[in-house]
Amino acid sequence: MQNTQKNSSKKFIVIGVIAGIVFFGALMGLIGQGTVRHVDIFYPETVRQTVAFRDDGIKTTVDGIVGNGGKNNPTLITRLGFVYILTVINDGTSPHRLYIDGLDIQTELLAPREKDIITFTPQSEGIYNYYDKEQELLLGQLKVVKVIQIDIIEANSG
Repeated sequence: MQNTQKNSSKKFIVIGVIAGIVFFGALMGLIGQGTVRHVDIFYPETVRQTVAFRDDGIKTTVDGIVGNGGKNNPTLITRLGFVYILTVINDGTSPHRLYIDGLDIQTELLAPREKDIITFTPQSEGIYNYYDKEQELLLGQLKVVKVIQIDIIEANSG
């Protein structure tokens, strides 16, 4: 009778130890995946670009400085659902205000040598014109595009 009790006690202890190890392993797996962190460990992806107004006495242009190839009146491109940060600098000689039609987003009125930062998250794909609102002058376009992971494309085409 005593042997049976000892065997049952040993089984109980072994089962308890195994259950504890399994529980500890599951807990470590859960914690390791980041599901219990009090802060997000991944920075949200952002698209950053910088443009500058320029005046040559005859015409006003916007020159790309960062993230847009350094072209005059560049086509600005951002991703759908990602934070877009556009820094606008007035390197011109008169006040300017950049306005993105269709999104109804604009900078403050920028005096020469002032800058403003526009931050937003586009919610729909499209092509939006941007203007110098002070001169009602079309300058270029902002394209909001949806980017799909390559493995999703390959899975759907196979």
